Amino acid sequence: MTTQLLLGGIVYSSPAVPDATALAITDGIVVWVGSDDVGRALHPDAEVVDLQGRFVSPGFVDSHVHLTDTGLALGGLDLSGVRSRTECLRELATYLAAHADDESVDGVIWGMGWDASAWVDAGPGEDEAPSTDDLDAVVGPRAVYLARIDEHSAAASSALRELMPGLADENGYDPQAPLVAEAHHRVRGVARSLITPAARRAAQLRALDHAAAHGIVAVHENGGPDISGIDDFRSLADLDHPVLVRRYWGQAVTTADEARAVIAETGAHAIGGDLFIDGALGSHTALLAEPYTDDPDTSGVSYLELDEVRAHLRATTEAGIQAGFHVIGDRAAQMVATAMAEIADELGTPALADCVHRLEHAEMVTAEQAELFGRCGAVASMQPLFDAAWGGPGQLYDQRLGDRAPALNNFAALAKAGMTLAFSSDAPVCPIDPWSTVRAAAHPHNPANAISPRAAFAAATRGGWRAGGVNDGVTGTLVPGAPAHYAVWEIDELVVAAANAGVQRWSTDPRSRVPALPDVAPGTRLPQCVMTAVAGEVIYSRDER
Repeated sequence: MTTQLLLGGIVYSSPAVPDATALAITDGIVVWVGSDDVGRALHPDAEVVDLQGRFVSPGFVDSHVHLTDTGLALGGLDLSGVRSRTECLRELATYLAAHADDESVDGVIWGMGWDASAWVDAGPGEDEAPSTDDLDAVVGPRAVYLARIDEHSAAASSALRELMPGLADENGYDPQAPLVAEAHHRVRGVARSLITPAARRAAQLRALDHAAAHGIVAVHENGGPDISGIDDFRSLADLDHPVLVRRYWGQAVTTADEARAVIAETGAHAIGGDLFIDGALGSHTALLAEPYTDDPDTSGVSYLELDEVRAHLRATTEAGIQAGFHVIGDRAAQMVATAMAEIADELGTPALADCVHRLEHAEMVTAEQAELFGRCGAVASMQPLFDAAWGGPGQLYDQRLGDRAPALNNFAALAKAGMTLAFSSDAPVCPIDPWSTVRAAAHPHNPANAISPRAAFAAATRGGWRAGGVNDGVTGTLVPGAPAHYAVWEIDELVVAAANAGVQRWSTDPRSRVPALPDVAPGTRLPQCVMTAVAGEVIYSRDER
């Protein structure tokens, strides 16, 4: 047996040990939590790691990511910072010039992250997405795919469009404007096929390295026929990387046998994730009960009908396989609620709860629907950084939904109704940044939607394991018997000194006797990752880079 003793820090452990400063790990399992002097006495032969007053937390779980796209954004054309149409095209031209001899962009120039909803003050015509002619003028006969930040629409050059015969007949086609719905799915699939296996693998590893450097120990990949393709999805199983990857494949099924066959054929851990019922608010494809405020001629797009949702939920439940749906609009949420209520009557809520079915995004779920979902054991996999990016006055939600906007992402209502919350980034839509995620849930634009920092932290740690079907009561914590998945953080020295002196300056409720969390109030300096470990093995060390 090999034992490590981490000493001299602040350990977020349990109510039983509120002032823990040391942690002992044997063969990848936490075996003891307490004070330094007792730790040395109990484990005299252990390898000692000096924490230097740093904060030790359970490692974070990002419960909804797209690894290849994240890696492409980290190492390629990231348009998330542009603030006008002209600037977007300028960045494209600069990227093309800088990579003129780069074989990785010979097949397709893949960019992402532009958000015209943030260009409202850019000037006449500058708040419009780049057109096909705009792209062609910059890149000529090159295949270019520029995904909107939500990845539910994309601007595409003529050279890319011409690779798809019959594209003009697809729903969501426009000769100049970004493609949406089925037209976008087709162009995305072809653009994917132009990425070489070597470039894809490099992107996936880059994304996982980035996750580890931010205290992430596990991610949930959300793939599917319309988001990543089977080759990309299967390739993730062959990666040699210590960050744990749970893979979700978004394909609808109709029978339990078909559900089992899909698992066998794809190697997926579960069926769901980005199984689209609808699209995204930014692309006007989220399915709404009432039309969009800024586009009264549309209420979004429905990719699945109620009978298909019902059949998928029944089939996966009968097979004992976790399922889930991408659901953003209120009409889409109602479809899931209707189907789940019917399946609960047919098969019973325990059968549903055993599967831990998921709702990805769940931005417009009502309190009544949440009570049903909670009773059936469903998890809401949500992205608090959506609200941070788009929830303010005049921002995307306000533009698209008007007076409906403040009700979005009501973390408090869903938690109160009994739903398990699991937080994520939806990277590359939002950055992999778990402490910013905790802050966004604790301090949303609408204070009525807020949960406590401790509840937000739990949703970003234990909630992620629960969303992945792990509910043993210890994983995602630092208590004896738990897997030693942890991260070490550098935090404000004054806060460290206060905590070491027993001052509860971070605590949301001192009576709880749970070790305090770092302050995540707006304007404070969030913790910086120093080290990340999975099963006791260090997978990232800032000091050894």
